[in-house]
Amino acid sequence: MTDTPEALPPTESTASEPVLDVTRRDLLAGAAAIAAASALGELGASDIAAQEAPSVPSVPPDPTKVPGAPAGDTGARSAFETPVREHSSSYVSRTPLHELEGTITPADLHYERHHGGIPTIDPNRYELLVHGLVERPIVFSLQDLERLPAVTRTCFLECSGNMRRNGPEETTAQSLCGLTSQSEWTGVPLAVVLDEAGVQAGASWFLAEGMDAAVLSRSIPLEKAYDDALLVYAQNGEAIRPANGYPVRLLLPGWEGNTSVKWLRRLELADRPFMSREETSKYTEGIKGGKARQFSFVMDARSVITHPNYPAHVKQGWNEVGGLAWSGRGRIARADLSFDEGDTWVSAELQEPVLSKAHTRFRYLWRWDGAETTVMSRAVDETGYVQPSLRELIDARGLHSGPYHRNPITGVRIRTDGQVVYRTEPWE
Repeated sequence: MTDTPEALPPTESTASEPVLDVTRRDLLAGAAAIAAASALGELGASDIAAQEAPSVPSVPPDPTKVPGAPAGDTGARSAFETPVREHSSSYVSRTPLHELEGTITPADLHYERHHGGIPTIDPNRYELLVHGLVERPIVFSLQDLERLPAVTRTCFLECSGNMRRNGPEETTAQSLCGLTSQSEWTGVPLAVVLDEAGVQAGASWFLAEGMDAAVLSRSIPLEKAYDDALLVYAQNGEAIRPANGYPVRLLLPGWEGNTSVKWLRRLELADRPFMSREETSKYTEGIKGGKARQFSFVMDARSVITHPNYPAHVKQGWNEVGGLAWSGRGRIARADLSFDEGDTWVSAELQEPVLSKAHTRFRYLWRWDGAETTVMSRAVDETGYVQPSLRELIDARGLHSGPYHRNPITGVRIRTDGQVVYRTEPWE
């Protein structure tokens, strides 16, 4: 996760160029020219990026006096709204949590974490094999899965490595813990598929295997399959995006993201875990006492302040402090805020709907008096679990514990000039 992709060369500035009115025919012609030139190798990456990048439109003095744009084949964001994911490597991108509203993440802003790139899979040739300790080994096509009774569920996904150890003051909520996103997922309960195959009495685990270049696989306790596991093929009302597992992925609500195997091709049932690469050399972490944590599936409660957030400025007087809280153990019961470095806490208002294993938006109206202030948040879930401080986390796991499942209390600092920065805290 430390690889840095090569930067594209800078494009030439067009700030001094006049804004031109462009017709749909012009856009289509331009796109065709770009594609043709790219195929011939006549354009570099910077040239293509410059022509594909959205430009600020010409704004009429009175929009009621001129016809608006015509309807198109697909919708687009306003040219004035430009949220983007943040890339830390060619296989990692973070959701701009501090630029979004509500709790549903637009599919094109869903975080990415993959290990061998995004495979291209023909849905008409897709097959899912279910075998091992089953009565009837069976192969499902995508059409077969779509014929089975479907359910829709809203829940978060989160990478188990979703926490920068100690970012600088310029850290945003996106940089800090943007490896989580939330979608409305539609698919088939895994239990339905397993019942079709007939699970044998000795089965207690299953291996989920993807068809990416890494052939990522994870061992999953069978009880999770009969709890709330889904085989999903739709996200936010459309087919899953390729980066999120198209055409079918496993979804294990509340569990670390790598267990929700993308591009799923095989489920093998057995009487023990398979000890795959992703649960031995990866996603197993050393803790104090010379021990290691393995199969630490559940994502513990966490919260993050999304506004105000760096690089914003606030004004004296009333301001809303808000953010997201979530827990893999169930519903969020409380989201607390502290304005005095954790000496006292107040409860923020939770915005409905408050769903199980889902992002929950919290809000609190606060009057800033102009003094330098630290604002911190912590989540409490319905099991009574309280998001720990960094000190509590280190005391429990050790100073040099592995990089997974870190969920310490975090916050922002508001300087006397209103500048909002990340509240840094040494990991020691």
